[in-house]
Amino acid sequence: MILVTGATGHIGNVLVRKLVRKGQRVRALIWRREDTLPLQGLDVQMVEGDILEPPSLRRALRGVKRVFHLAGMISIMPGVDSLLRRVNAEGTRNMLAAARGAGVESFVYTSSIHALQNRSGEELMDEDVPFDAEGAQGAYGRSKAEASLAVQEAARNGLNAIIACPTGVLGPYDFRRSEIGSVLMDAALGKAMPFVDGAYDFADVRDVADGLMLAEEKGRSGESYILSGQKISVRYMLETVREVTGRAFTCIRVPFSLAELAADLMPYYYRWTNTRPRFTSLSLEVLRSNSNISHAKATRELGYQPRTLYHSIADAIAWFFENRRLLFSVREP
Repeated sequence: MILVTGATGHIGNVLVRKLVRKGQRVRALIWRREDTLPLQGLDVQMVEGDILEPPSLRRALRGVKRVFHLAGMISIMPGVDSLLRRVNAEGTRNMLAAARGAGVESFVYTSSIHALQNRSGEELMDEDVPFDAEGAQGAYGRSKAEASLAVQEAARNGLNAIIACPTGVLGPYDFRRSEIGSVLMDAALGKAMPFVDGAYDFADVRDVADGLMLAEEKGRSGESYILSGQKISVRYMLETVREVTGRAFTCIRVPFSLAELAADLMPYYYRWTNTRPRFTSLSLEVLRSNSNISHAKATRELGYQPRTLYHSIADAIAWFFENRRLLFSVREP
């Protein structure tokens, strides 16, 4: 039996699909307020639990031999977020303790490229760059770094634990409309698209899910593996959407200085309207940060082979149009 936490998320539901397709018995840990629509129709056992409630984890891990821990919070808001840290760092420690107690055979933690120490310029970002719980990008990156260091410690203490670090993720089965997914969908619908000069590395969600399974199968305990894809500029991503759909839309280049000024005000807007953040100073920082990211270790040791982003963007858009009505029925957790 395999336990997947965060199974209704973008990477999580694609991972569950792939595991089920391989004939694996899968149990999904479901938070009590989660919408399970992303798992609808899949042969998966769902159990209610909360990574901040250890007794529920002990129940969920009964009979489980392998764990993929993806549950967590994502945020691009600036400043300190105590709940974010509790869920991502303390929640992971709870999962590690429960896994040790249950005698699981393998534990794969999905961290993030943002958990790594900031390296300016074009210095190569690979697994030699350490996790940095103090200097990683944003509260999200710091919380994921703290969790990753806890996984490394658990591995030193005997747990067979492996860390995977995806970069940005895009592709089909994006039920909750991620930030980048919303950009692709808006552009595909022909909306006017403001953009800033910048670029980052994105990987196909299906390749990341494959990478997680390869890490569980071939990864070395205590090691981390970057699951990156391809660096792409915002402008080229929008041009790719135009090419895929054949639909014209207006691209409006926004000077970076003006975008920075707007970004400073956006957190107040999101808090006032109680809406999910899509554009902040942190997201701008990411677009200007080092995106010279290598997946050579994952390719060498695991056999990880990411596809080109053109096909990822095309498949994401096709899936959005096929499931457009369904997308707007998914509740935020």
